[in-house]
Amino acid sequence: MFEQYDITVVGGGHAGCEAAICAATMGAKTLLITQNLNAICALSCNPAMGGVAKGQIVREIDALGGFSGLVTDSNTLQFRMLNRSKGPAMWSPRAQVDNIAYGIYWRKLLEHTHNLSLWQDEVTDLRIENGKVRGVKTLSGLEIASQAVVLTNGTFLKGIIHIGETNFEGGRTGESAANFLSDKMKIYGFETDRLKTGTPMRVDGRSINFDVLAEQKGDDNPECFSYLYKRTTPLIQRSCYLAYTSEEVHNILRKGFERSPMFAGRIKGRGPRYCPSIEDKIERFADKTRHQLFIEPESNSTNLYYVNGFSSSLPLDIQYEALRKIKGFEQAMIQKPGYAIEYDYFPPTQLRNTLETKLIENLYFAGQINGTTGYEEAASQGLIAGVNAALKIKEREPLILKRSDAYIGVLIDDLITKGVDEPYRMFTSRAEYRILIRQDNADQRLTPIGHSVGLATDARLRKVEKKVLYAESLTQYLRNNVADPLEINSLLEDINSSPLSQKSKLALLLLRPNISLTNLADNLPTLHNELLKLPDDIAREVIENVETFIKYESYIIKEQEIADKMLKHENLPIKENFDYHSLQSLSFEAREKLSKIRPSTIGQASRISGVSPADISVLMLYLGR
Repeated sequence: MFEQYDITVVGGGHAGCEAAICAATMGAKTLLITQNLNAICALSCNPAMGGVAKGQIVREIDALGGFSGLVTDSNTLQFRMLNRSKGPAMWSPRAQVDNIAYGIYWRKLLEHTHNLSLWQDEVTDLRIENGKVRGVKTLSGLEIASQAVVLTNGTFLKGIIHIGETNFEGGRTGESAANFLSDKMKIYGFETDRLKTGTPMRVDGRSINFDVLAEQKGDDNPECFSYLYKRTTPLIQRSCYLAYTSEEVHNILRKGFERSPMFAGRIKGRGPRYCPSIEDKIERFADKTRHQLFIEPESNSTNLYYVNGFSSSLPLDIQYEALRKIKGFEQAMIQKPGYAIEYDYFPPTQLRNTLETKLIENLYFAGQINGTTGYEEAASQGLIAGVNAALKIKEREPLILKRSDAYIGVLIDDLITKGVDEPYRMFTSRAEYRILIRQDNADQRLTPIGHSVGLATDARLRKVEKKVLYAESLTQYLRNNVADPLEINSLLEDINSSPLSQKSKLALLLLRPNISLTNLADNLPTLHNELLKLPDDIAREVIENVETFIKYESYIIKEQEIADKMLKHENLPIKENFDYHSLQSLSFEAREKLSKIRPSTIGQASRISGVSPADISVLMLYLGR
């Protein structure tokens, strides 16, 4: 029935879809197997993409040639650039998306991708020969051969859903758990553990009194995630709203603590520190009398709203009683309960930096089974795993992103080096080179890399090259041309900036606070005409990129110098079979940790918890450095 495939991808979430479509785009004959083809890329939790650091990841996926950005832009309900009041290294795009249309769009995209086939089934086992994966076995009795396998099972491996004292098997509400595969993986020698996450109830919008809630509109000039996507008509944006819990709400929730699976110990898995349930927030922040909630639309095809910040595993009667004490929700009607889900994952220190497993060749893990949380983190891992699986079977060099290359590089290095003991979420604070890896320059950083591996198209690369050319030209114009005091002093007075006494280079003026290229151009006709020369499809990107570079040039140069200095030893390779126990000069803890994780480079070794600078010095001395 089935011919042999190059790559089999297991799971139809964000990791699986990116893995499958990227591998197929690179020419690999790919099969995507998922338990429910009607739940492709389901937004199980909040109906949004991006956010702090996550938005940078979506931009990076797009820059490499992935598809999450394009799908998001095609189904956006609201767009906001977060952290505009901070420096550009912190700016993070976020889009509220149409939950229903988003999944349909992804499925159409997959079904129209050459080299990609879909199959609805559950994978229960792997085919393994001589330490290499050779395909998969399914619940329907099939054995499907392939040269590589990418597992992206999300929360489905032995998933247990908890609502108060009730619990039942499920990968998410309304869908079956995958109960066979993780036991097989234990037999093959993989370490497994349990994690927990949760989601709030969905509320019928007709029962919410929006008049008493604070409206949160989208940006006046909404941007896009994808560097290729251009809206042909103005985006009609939906508003989100702000609501707040109260001490009364907290007291009602506390009544259910003794029936809570989390406090009663029925949930063994660790939950996400940075996205806790409402009962966890009340317990951990007992001094807070209220917590902010974000009320977000699910789709243009439904009245449902998502109560972001109110996830809970408490009994449903408690959830419902507390919800109705929130201002604006006095008459609220729910359509889906909030719940917690506990599931198996594979500690990611068992992976190489390509996301290939160390135990079984040509087997890759991506997404929540690596201990991450979030669609964006999952999608980026799926892209890297799918690309590397395709490169491996073509006997080409793998795609490995450094920490100074991308947030994706930070994510993967953190996972394989440090491991996780709670669901991993990306933050800008995790990236030590965040001035270098901003959201506005993801295409300049990564599109040439994506093109070199066969993922990013020629057209995409040409657009980046055009953007770089115009940015360099505009930068030189600002360095070489001056403003006369008569032209600019009225603007400077309006913004309480010192007036000029003599002509000044435009680049120097741009260094002043509250000065932007656009308001300079409003007062300088020659600069205005220069900006008009920019092609419409890249004008905004070039202006933002040039302005950021000039304002932060000294910081960018300094950070690049630090990154280059670190790279001298970062890529110094360590043999995989290196006998750490033979080096008695290493601390006992270092020998244990290094033997378990088996870092591929000195740089990776230096970031392992328990490995000291003295241990690294011993290693470098032994390696002749």
